[in-house]
Amino acid sequence: MVQPMSEPRDLIDSPHFSLVSGGPLFQLFRRTRLSGDSLERLPRRILAISCVAWLPLLLLSAFTGKALGHGIRIPFLYDIDAYVRFLIALPVLIAAEVVVHKRIWPCLQRFVTRDIVPEQDLPAFHSAIDSALRIRNSVALEVGLIIYVYTVGHWIWRSRIALGEATWYASFQGTHMHLTPAGYWYVFFSIPIFQFILARWYLRLFIWFRLLWRVSRLDLRLEAAHPDRAGGLGFLGKSSYAFAPILFAQGALLAGVFADRVVLEGQPFLGFKVVAASLIIFWAWVLLAPLGVFTPHMWRAKHVGRAEYGLLASRYLAEFKEKWILGGCPKGEELLGSADIQSLADMENTCDAVGRMRLVPFGPSEITVLAAVTLAPLLPLMLTVYSLDQVVARVLKMMF
Repeated sequence: MVQPMSEPRDLIDSPHFSLVSGGPLFQLFRRTRLSGDSLERLPRRILAISCVAWLPLLLLSAFTGKALGHGIRIPFLYDIDAYVRFLIALPVLIAAEVVVHKRIWPCLQRFVTRDIVPEQDLPAFHSAIDSALRIRNSVALEVGLIIYVYTVGHWIWRSRIALGEATWYASFQGTHMHLTPAGYWYVFFSIPIFQFILARWYLRLFIWFRLLWRVSRLDLRLEAAHPDRAGGLGFLGKSSYAFAPILFAQGALLAGVFADRVVLEGQPFLGFKVVAASLIIFWAWVLLAPLGVFTPHMWRAKHVGRAEYGLLASRYLAEFKEKWILGGCPKGEELLGSADIQSLADMENTCDAVGRMRLVPFGPSEITVLAAVTLAPLLPLMLTVYSLDQVVARVLKMMF
């Protein structure tokens, strides 16, 4: 019996894969009606987490007179990094869960619906998905993330991000930090919440790339002449757009840190341009470079395609020459308007497509989009150095 087109082969019984719908925290949110697979509960979840992270800081700093700055260098209401971190980057990281949930599973399905994974390798394909789901649901890993944010994460914030002068969250005596009431909430609740959610995204990216690595170990069927110039794997490059909100949040986090230095400490923004450019390139590389695991398959498909289509072209040209040059054409048949000419042009286009096949499943457009998304939160800071016209010109130059 032929299966309906709405039920692709062997996908009905395969596990539905999601990077976000699992793990202890997800189950906790589900029980408290803060989580779901759609947009319905997203505003509630964003509001709840952002309020826990940011609202106590406002109330405690106002109660102790640190909100507007009584005898301190940097009051809470002037701390741009706190606003950006908890009211922009954090909500974006939470909202990204819905985007990734909806886009990643259809990407995996294409391996099967396009017959890229051969039928004999489907059990191994499903086994790779099962393995990824087990890692996603691991209690030990989420506990490890909590330990990480209260140890390494705290050290990174203290040594690299925290401002070394009197602020709404701490005063300093030498190298010793004295926390205010708002500072205790900031250090032991707000910062760990943000770092945990961000670190969990890093874990999810690891799970996703590990799954793709296992899929790349299968005997994939790629077609060198595929119009996506990636052997049929072009959808993998486009799948990176699902993670664009994470890059935007990273850019926002970076912009918040730079803004505090520029606005509150008077440091020039141009002093951060090398760091900013390096991190933008790095984050785009983090999302796209792991797709290089498919390069051996793509190189092999291109090599085989050149040989196969080269042989086909040679055979076609030999027959064309025999028919139209050596006089083998039927009497009365005219060359002008013959379908053979169009077929010759089609053959040339096909061989050209094989020659232009890339060796990675992404191209300049994916790199440009991801870099632009990461750069976007930094644009307001560029206005402290350049005029709006200059900023627009520089951005367009970078993109094109």
